[in-house]
Amino acid sequence: MPAQNRTVVHMDLDSFFVSVSRLENSALLNKPVIVGGSGDRGVVAACSYEARAFGVHSAMPIRMARRLCPDAIIIRGDYERYSYYSGMVTDIIKEKVPLYEKSSIDEFYIDMSGMDRFYGCYDYATELRSKITKETGLPISFGLSQNKTVSKVATGEAKPNGQRKIDFGNEKDFLAPLSVKKIPMVGDKTYTLLRSMGVEKVLTLQQMPPELLARVLGENGHLLWKKANGIDNTPVEPYSERKSISCEETFEQDTADIPFLKALIVKMTEKLAYQLRSENKLTACVTVKIRYSNFDTHTMQARIPYSSSDHTLIQRAKELFDKLYERRMMIRLLGVRFSHLVGGGQQINLFEDSEEMINLYQAMDKMRQRFGDQAVQRAIGTGFKMRRFNPFNGK
Repeated sequence: MPAQNRTVVHMDLDSFFVSVSRLENSALLNKPVIVGGSGDRGVVAACSYEARAFGVHSAMPIRMARRLCPDAIIIRGDYERYSYYSGMVTDIIKEKVPLYEKSSIDEFYIDMSGMDRFYGCYDYATELRSKITKETGLPISFGLSQNKTVSKVATGEAKPNGQRKIDFGNEKDFLAPLSVKKIPMVGDKTYTLLRSMGVEKVLTLQQMPPELLARVLGENGHLLWKKANGIDNTPVEPYSERKSISCEETFEQDTADIPFLKALIVKMTEKLAYQLRSENKLTACVTVKIRYSNFDTHTMQARIPYSSSDHTLIQRAKELFDKLYERRMMIRLLGVRFSHLVGGGQQINLFEDSEEMINLYQAMDKMRQRFGDQAVQRAIGTGFKMRRFNPFNGK
């Protein structure tokens, strides 16, 4: 469908972790609230707008947040509740729109292209936003435009608890006065580089030759120039809870060696968790599969709060194996699968991880990216070499 005929809505739950916590405890309303790890070694997973006014932001060490906002109320996150409320919002959107993409635990893209012949898309999005707030109690904002980039930026400008429509043809004018940091793909490093070039506003990017940006940023330079000019033909990807990644090992000789099997569980889970983080995804369901020597196949799964952390996923996979392996027969195949995937990355786990743990994951993943996915692994998984390891994506 031509870009000019598209209507894309971006919806984002405002301060999602904080909003859920306030639903559970009304005493937190209108107070500076920080959701994060306990103690000075923790980090900020989320914070209220009242806390942001003091300079507090996500991924900041708790000790620094305390100094900036001494009166802040610091609470532990409850990711089971976050997963529950995310599911509620997903179900409402699923029932009301023809096509949606769940890009993270608290963000959605909705393609309403063609609906104007039956409804006013902006009015319909307004009704949907009202329904979500009424049925869940959660504040949510949205932006509407002809593409995903402009809609996401519009949502940011509409927050907190607001909405904004960018009419067709007004994309460049809307983006021009904003900071370049408002463009979704501009992170801290890119922002610092652009500022060193004297680029502060999107207008400057719009006026720069795309070839110049490409020389500085490589292929991302052309993409950044397009986004700055409000050009984005990226489709809304249909969301499916059945997306999964998995791996399994078929043994040359059947085995009942429990230490070996548990070590293999760790190795598989660790590798899949790294794949999740590499693709900026989280899983909400872990499955372990066993095929016995007589070819009987059994699986057991467990729903979990969204995660991509090795230690969380390994623990659950090992628990499932212990429950599943009851027949004490020889095993010919062992497998692990993660499903119910959403985009989201590591931030969902910030409230359970220390600053050191997060830094460790980041350092390990950088080494894997540079030297291969088996460059760093737990000691339990290094004592043997798997004969066949076949990770694959499925839907």
